[in-house]
Amino acid sequence: MNLHPRLLGPLGLFALGVFSFGAVGCAVPTASKRDSANVLEVSVPAQKMMLYRKGELVKTYPVSTSKFGLGDEKGSYRTPPGKLEVAQKIGAGKPAGAVFKSRQWTGEVIKPNAPGRDPIVSRILWLNGLEPQNRNAYARCIYIHGTAAERDIGKPASYGCVRMKSKDVIDLHDRIGEGSQVLIVEKGLWRKAEARKAVLEPIQALPPADPAAVAMPLGAAEPPAAKPVWRGVGIFKSGAEILQESGFDTEYLTAEPALSDEATPSAAATELEP
Repeated sequence: MNLHPRLLGPLGLFALGVFSFGAVGCAVPTASKRDSANVLEVSVPAQKMMLYRKGELVKTYPVSTSKFGLGDEKGSYRTPPGKLEVAQKIGAGKPAGAVFKSRQWTGEVIKPNAPGRDPIVSRILWLNGLEPQNRNAYARCIYIHGTAAERDIGKPASYGCVRMKSKDVIDLHDRIGEGSQVLIVEKGLWRKAEARKAVLEPIQALPPADPAAVAMPLGAAEPPAAKPVWRGVGIFKSGAEILQESGFDTEYLTAEPALSDEATPSAAATELEP
C-alpha cells in the first residue's frame, strides 16, 4: 500500500521511517573509510590465503575452507566462491582464543585444539558477496575467523567460513581494513613467482599415485610479478595444475563432496549462528 506523505502527517512519517529502518536492519553496513590497498586471495586447492598490498605479495597464511566444497546455497555449508569484501571487523583488542557467540565475546578464552570444542575465536571478518554467485554470503554469516580446531587448518574442514589459526587471524585483522577485497578461487593463486616466494613447505594434498613420490617445494624465490593478481584471475596456472605436475591425484578437487554425519545444523551451529 502506498500512502502520500501529506496523508501521513509528522507522526506517520516518523513511524514509516522506523518501519523502513527495521525492514533493512540486516543490510550490509558501509564502511566510512574503505580499504582499497589490500586484497586477499583464497586458493581452495592449496588451502592457503595470500595478502596483497597494492599488487605486491605481503604474506601467506594457511586456511581451511568448507569440507563440502564451493557454493552459496542457504543451508549448504559451502564456501561461496568469487569476489567478496570485508564488511565488518569484529573482536579488536580481545585476547587470542576469545570465544564469540553471535559475534559477541562470551568472556571465555580457550586454548588451541581444546578437546571437544570448535567455536569461533579471536577475530571475525564478516564477508559480503559482490557477485550473484555469492550474494547470500553476508546473510549466511560467512566469516574469515579464528578457530579452536587449529589441527584442521590446511585442509577443507569448515562449514562454509574461511578458518585461520588465532595468531594468523589476529595478524590479518590488524593489517587490513573494512572494504578489503577477498577472492575465493579454484585457481589463480599459484603464479610461479608468488608460489616460489611463498611456499616454504610441501603442498598438502592426497597421497601421490606413486608411493615413492613426495611433495617438493616449488623452488627458489623469484621477484614477485608486478601485475596485481586480482586483475587477471583465470589466466594463471591453477593450484590443481601445480599438484598434477607434482604427481598428485587431484580428482577430489572437482568431485562432488559427500555429506557426512557431521553435516548437521547442531554441528555447524557455532560457525553459522547469526
